[in-house]
Amino acid sequence: MQDKRVFVTRKIPQIGLDMLHEHFSVTVNPHDRPLTKDELIDGVKDAHGLLCLLNDEITYDVMQAAPNLKVITNYAVGYNNIDVSAANEKGIYVTNTPGVLTDATADLAWALLLSVSRRVVEGDIYTRAGRFTGWGPMLLLGGAVAGKTLGIVGMGRIGQAVAQRATGFNMNILYHDIEPVESAEKAYSAKYTDLHDLLNQSDYVSLHAPLTDETHHMIGAEQLGMMKQTAYLINSARGPLVDEKALVEALKNGTIAGAGLDVYEDEPELAPGLIELPNVVLLPHLGSATSETRNQMAKMVAENITAALKGDTPANLVPE
Repeated sequence: MQDKRVFVTRKIPQIGLDMLHEHFSVTVNPHDRPLTKDELIDGVKDAHGLLCLLNDEITYDVMQAAPNLKVITNYAVGYNNIDVSAANEKGIYVTNTPGVLTDATADLAWALLLSVSRRVVEGDIYTRAGRFTGWGPMLLLGGAVAGKTLGIVGMGRIGQAVAQRATGFNMNILYHDIEPVESAEKAYSAKYTDLHDLLNQSDYVSLHAPLTDETHHMIGAEQLGMMKQTAYLINSARGPLVDEKALVEALKNGTIAGAGLDVYEDEPELAPGLIELPNVVLLPHLGSATSETRNQMAKMVAENITAALKGDTPANLVPE
């Protein structure tokens, strides 16, 4: 099938590229940066398969420029960057990488939670600057975690993995989703509630919802105002779930105690003022960034493309 061409919008782990090279003619974006729309269209115009990232906007125009395109596989769980309706209309498969990055992303959410509440980054900077002259009873006091209340917004795979870890800290778990998830309630003694009560009662709020029209800016000034002044917001899901400008104001004004962010509303840009705040931990979208996870994702996308271009239905099709 070397006559079939696959375009890859950004270099992925070699294991996935090697799998594709076995069967197809593969072109990889040579630049270590996202492509412009014109570069994307130029790259995909003769392709039968497209391997893209969450920050690649795969619109109707992009698909229209690629008459041979049979499959689009996203190197991510999310797929809000792809016009799935347009793909369905054109008979193009759309796949993602569910399941394999659950644990890595849940671990990262917990890394953010512990880092911001216990002021780990501030402490590191303080120590490296040579300011640590000995233990002090009021030095960098943070928030306790064990026995506190964790509110999880979105009780899917990752939300449940976060809940599982919370049981080790003897936390009370609240959650909000479209509907109750009985398995999570039984496994983690989680209590279903509406968003208002979750925000009002939680010491930590961790976001794990998909990005949709309904969830866009689901956390804004009003919702931040519902939270405790001692509470922390964690977002390792999708940046636009949070009104970032409102979050900056809430952090500045002490509306909430702090935040841990791995994703951003206009990624990679940050809202003005966010970077100057000491009570927020900022990471460069590292949720799935373990070697094991990224290798598994690379294998999965390669398998999806290979199946589709061999004439089979690929696994991991996204919902229509």
